[in-house]
Amino acid sequence: MLYHQEIKDCFATAIGAGGLDQQAYGAVLEQTSAALEKIRAAHDNRSRPLLKLPGDTADLDRLKPVVERFRRDFDHVVILGTGGSSLGGQTVSALADRGFGPLPGAPKLYFMDNIDPDTFDTLFAAIDLARTGFLVISKSGGTAETLSQLMVCVDVLVAAVGNENVARHMLIITEPGDNSLRRLGTDWSLQALDHNPGIGGRFSVLSLVGLLPAMIAGLDAYAIRAGAAQVLDNALASTDPAQCPPAVGAALSMALLWERGTAITVIMPYVDRLASFGAWYQQLWAESLGKDGKGTTPVRAVGTTDQHSQLQLYLDGPHDKMFTLLLLDVAGSGGDIGGGGDNDPSLAYLKDHTLGDLMDVEQRATAATLAANGCPTRIIALDRLDEKVLGGLLMHFMLETMIAAHLLGVDAFDQPAVEQGKVLARDYLAKMGKPA
Repeated sequence: MLYHQEIKDCFATAIGAGGLDQQAYGAVLEQTSAALEKIRAAHDNRSRPLLKLPGDTADLDRLKPVVERFRRDFDHVVILGTGGSSLGGQTVSALADRGFGPLPGAPKLYFMDNIDPDTFDTLFAAIDLARTGFLVISKSGGTAETLSQLMVCVDVLVAAVGNENVARHMLIITEPGDNSLRRLGTDWSLQALDHNPGIGGRFSVLSLVGLLPAMIAGLDAYAIRAGAAQVLDNALASTDPAQCPPAVGAALSMALLWERGTAITVIMPYVDRLASFGAWYQQLWAESLGKDGKGTTPVRAVGTTDQHSQLQLYLDGPHDKMFTLLLLDVAGSGGDIGGGGDNDPSLAYLKDHTLGDLMDVEQRATAATLAANGCPTRIIALDRLDEKVLGGLLMHFMLETMIAAHLLGVDAFDQPAVEQGKVLARDYLAKMGKPA
């Protein structure tokens, strides 16, 4: 098992009135059988390319020359893109760079997922553009933010290395066919890789969108796919939804929504390397389920940090939330924290313990406190965190989201409401006068 899902503290028998009735949960869990059958059919008829990725390695083999060039030629790699074009890559690459620099032999990755001009100016001042590569990612090839990022970066790159060298520094990823990004790429003779048109951005983490940056960072993309395959294969083989963790998770969320009005779902990893995972999950859950007045609101927290910023609300505020805690076995790891215990009696409780011991008891204490206060709490326990485990977690939550969408009766793979803002932004920009 790559992880273990514990759900006992989601039920009234354990936490009281805020928890689920077993019979109500069982009725919703039974409904997930149809969702699993739909997933099996989509896998078998290849109508969802996402479901074929875990078993494939040929596309990863084809990426190796690109990876080798970027690792050889550049000290910095800037990834341009937003939403699903960025969050998956950030989530996976966090295993390699904890914020203190890349693995030996790998370039430093910068995910530029916004269009704040000051951030770009600061980036350009901090890096040697002659030693910088750019990955430009937009599934549609028409994302205004990404196209604008590209044009700004081309301008500074031309100034740094000359027109004739721009193509050596840039690569684009977009779906096949005619689109704005491909036309700009042609203008600059940029190498283009195909984004599978059947895989939406927020579901693209296991494709080259998420795994090319990961490979450049020095991670094992094959192990990520293998972990995803293990979770997917279990789901495809499940004849009993109770033995399929993603189905169990989806049933918990929807049963709590329908039976207890639990409209907020909080994901709280007690692992810094999974902080970006929380942001990836937020987009996946929100954009997939929030339709036709339906859905629940995802909230991202990080332990132990948010014990000191959010936990007061969770324990003493409205009981309208479900909690998912991702806990890693860290007991006994890290440095000694008991050095002052001999001289200061107030620190005696730290004596003979490590930093990992404190993290271990903090995460377990938070889970117990939430449950004691009647808050439905699911634990996903990890013995380790590596590429294979992360791949399994990514697939778990994608499947859980797909199953929840089926239960809600919405399409997990579209996002019609966000188009209005894009249209208005283009209209406003067209009407904006040039600066004096």
